[in-house]
Amino acid sequence: MPVAIITGASSGIGKGTALLFAKNNYKLSLTGRNTDALKEVAALCVSEGGLDINDILITAVELSSEEAPKMIVDLTIQKFGRIDSLINSAGILRAGPVLESGIEVYDELMNVNVRSLVRLTRAALPHIINTKGTVVNVSSINGPCPFAGVTYYCMTKSAVDQFTKCLALEMAPNGVRVNAVCPGVIVTNIHRTSGQDEATYAAFLEKSKTTHALGRPGTTTEAAEAILFLASEKSSFTTGQLLKVDGGRGIMHPR
Repeated sequence: MPVAIITGASSGIGKGTALLFAKNNYKLSLTGRNTDALKEVAALCVSEGGLDINDILITAVELSSEEAPKMIVDLTIQKFGRIDSLINSAGILRAGPVLESGIEVYDELMNVNVRSLVRLTRAALPHIINTKGTVVNVSSINGPCPFAGVTYYCMTKSAVDQFTKCLALEMAPNGVRVNAVCPGVIVTNIHRTSGQDEATYAAFLEKSKTTHALGRPGTTTEAAEAILFLASEKSSFTTGQLLKVDGGRGIMHPR
């Protein structure tokens, strides 16, 4: 059974990815900040995904902490002996115009969305090289497309996109493939945790019906299906790609 590390696995796209990978017979190393939420996801991967609980490792840790990358990789290797795929799904969103968003907001976004991702990837790569495995980064349509009011967030996702493409070139001689998914609006809690109240979030989802060509926001399962494709041998001749899973958001004119 292949082994996948999935960050941000306690909710949203990471949670959906964990369940889909379980259904596809992956052993899972799940990381997040909330132990109870990770335990719930692990239980779901057993009850609905068909895994044995012994095929799941959960590590509750703040990904931006200095000890996190080595801890996650070491525990995964100790339990499973290998890493086939790294799914960098953890991320945060902070909204606000540049003039109203202090540099501390920029620092927080860069630290979580970029620095932590790079550090964990570097820690895992020697093991992924051994298995000729894959890295899949969860970016955003905000990477290739500009949006006012979330400038710092867009910058972090553009950085992830370039990291994906450049690392793909570096890792190709080792047989390691590196790709990213760029989701549009996916129904998760990320916008709520950015400070939106329920009414604002509901209005945002309603507006998404007009800003996405397919007329709706996406689901975590739809994002997870793309991640699984890029992580698996089904995409064996694909590397350095930014796969838009955005319902056509990126081809729409601004509204």
